[in-house]
Amino acid sequence: MKMNSRQNNPSDRTPKHEYGPDGKPQIDLSSGKYTKVWQGPNHPGVTGNMSLELTLCGDEIVDAKTHVGYLHRGFEKLFERRLYMQVMPTCLRMCVPESDTNEYCFAEAVEELSGIEAPEKARWLRMLVLEMSRLQMLLRVVPGQGGAFGLGIGVQWGMYVRELVLDLFEELTGGRVYHMYMLPGGVRGDLPEGFRERALKVMEEVYRFAERIDNVMFNNSVFKKRAIHTGYIDPAWIDRFGIVGPNARAAGYRRDVRKDHPYLLYDQLEWEVPVLEHSDVYTRARIRWMDMQVTADLIGQILEKMPEKGSFKTPTPNALNWRIPLGETYVKAEASRGEYGYYVVSDGSPYPRRITLRGPSYTHAIALLEKMLIGADVADVGGIMVSLQTCPPEIER
Repeated sequence: MKMNSRQNNPSDRTPKHEYGPDGKPQIDLSSGKYTKVWQGPNHPGVTGNMSLELTLCGDEIVDAKTHVGYLHRGFEKLFERRLYMQVMPTCLRMCVPESDTNEYCFAEAVEELSGIEAPEKARWLRMLVLEMSRLQMLLRVVPGQGGAFGLGIGVQWGMYVRELVLDLFEELTGGRVYHMYMLPGGVRGDLPEGFRERALKVMEEVYRFAERIDNVMFNNSVFKKRAIHTGYIDPAWIDRFGIVGPNARAAGYRRDVRKDHPYLLYDQLEWEVPVLEHSDVYTRARIRWMDMQVTADLIGQILEKMPEKGSFKTPTPNALNWRIPLGETYVKAEASRGEYGYYVVSDGSPYPRRITLRGPSYTHAIALLEKMLIGADVADVGGIMVSLQTCPPEIER
């Protein structure tokens, strides 16, 4: 297997090319030394929703530019023409695989502006749904990292266990992908009878899957050769590029909104935030593998501590004529990709004055990706993109 020496030595990742005063490589395409190629766009997966303009010297990437605009656009402007309750089904599309974080942030923002507080039971149920959402996302992403390097069996295993989690979502909310379960004032319903027992059995499957994927992927010699020292993120870039979530924690930064700025009832749960330091594709995959098991444990704690009875919805005004008081707020939560937030402004009318999203994908998939691809092997581009766990609709919002 051909390996890029600079990728296997993070301390020596600077390509041997001339650079100008602006820090950009001096590239003369007419010299015959460099080649310009394009990767994407094609729809399947994060590596296809974007386009990369790559300049190569042999197999080495000398320069990289991201091109977006091939997916959904204009959500934030659409919000300004929707009643607050009409925003709900649209905001879910901000990140299709992890729609529940959008539900929570928007519902919580409306509550803060309106002076409404969701009941305790609703807050427990919201935490449950958020952790289930994180879990189903990780069941795709962890084995998907192996799939990006040609190891497909783990993807099939992960999708099976993910379907079990989606079964729980369907039982609780009536939907498998889009749920619209968390509404301003609380949630739409309580746990079905026997849900706790069925959910705990699914968590057992998650633990078994984690053990199997550890053996098949993380101890696989080919995966280790492809992933270790590939896609290195310099810890000095963390604050510079606003890196959050697993991408930051794989570089030694303990960042988790649930711990740093506790919301809902996370302060009543016990867990440690996984942190590693090697900051490559392998380490980021390992962090998410650890996150997956921590999430399964948190779901168990939530089901155990959640009160059996209690109100799950606070009465709210008529949704067709709900005038939110004048004001602004920012609500954030910890998605599987890191800090995720909604900035909402109300001018007192039935329509939002402004809603804007803070998603980690914007910085991870544009500014950071362009920086970290320099010196990489062209064969590793897809795997590096997957390791950042981006969600393109967050960029084209």
